[in-house]
Amino acid sequence: MLKIKLVFLVLLNIIIISCAEKKSRFPVEARYWTPEDYRMVIQELRFAPDDEELPMFDNPETRLVVQKLTDDQNYMVVLDDKELGLKYKTEVGERFFNHLNDMNSIYTKMNRKDKYLYEKELIAVMKFGLGLQLKCFELWNKHVLEFSDDPTSYSSQNTIERNTGRLIKNYQLYFDEINNEKAFSPEGIKLYSQGIDNYFPELIKKYPDANYKGMKQKIEIFSKKTKSPEIKNSLSKILKLINPEKIEE
Repeated sequence: MLKIKLVFLVLLNIIIISCAEKKSRFPVEARYWTPEDYRMVIQELRFAPDDEELPMFDNPETRLVVQKLTDDQNYMVVLDDKELGLKYKTEVGERFFNHLNDMNSIYTKMNRKDKYLYEKELIAVMKFGLGLQLKCFELWNKHVLEFSDDPTSYSSQNTIERNTGRLIKNYQLYFDEINNEKAFSPEGIKLYSQGIDNYFPELIKKYPDANYKGMKQKIEIFSKKTKSPEIKNSLSKILKLINPEKIEE
């Protein structure tokens, strides 16, 4: 009888330790995640066993992990803080930015029918990246203006123009998922289109005089390629926002 009790206690301790370890894998109790938290979480998710289900919005047990991972407040609480210095915010923004490529690779698995296994999570990660980049590039351009000897010099203005051009090219990468639109469900298509509707107008509003020639060409190409009325409509609305006078020939 004593042996049975001892075995039961050992098993109970193992279960408790196992649950504690599982819980401690992700800092879900933290109010905001830092770039260091992202590094740890991304590493855990990228190298998870192939047969292990990743955190999903539809799984009550893991929903909080992906919600935290894609929460804009994690970077906005720092980058929007008027009490913090520009240099500090620029450095923090860059640390967040450096995680984007690895984040985008987490939820790309497809099933045997070439459908995304984690479409809602993948789209949420991409949207997170769009919002973060808009903040980061704005900070980097402000940094150039504040800390250059002559903000009006050709060198300073050229750096800002190149930064803005890079941001626009990065945004255009979002359109590449139209090549995989068959991998999305109708709900996924709707969520993807919302990303175009919500973020691209903000980009054009913030940089109305930038060169959108490449974006215009890409929109026209994908407008012909897509079979989705939702995507066509979203692309059409963005095309109308681009000032044709600002497209370099």
